[in-house]
Amino acid sequence: MGYKVAVVGATGNVGREMLNILDERKFPADEVVVLASR
Repeated sequence: MGYKVAVVGATGNVGREMLNILDERKFPADEVVVLASR
């Protein structure tokens, strides 16, 4: 069973890095939702 993850500020530097880390480490997420103000 994987996780549901929301990355807030996905278009900023920290958000992009978080998405990269989740991908590199093969984080077991069933769903990743990216949120951004722009």
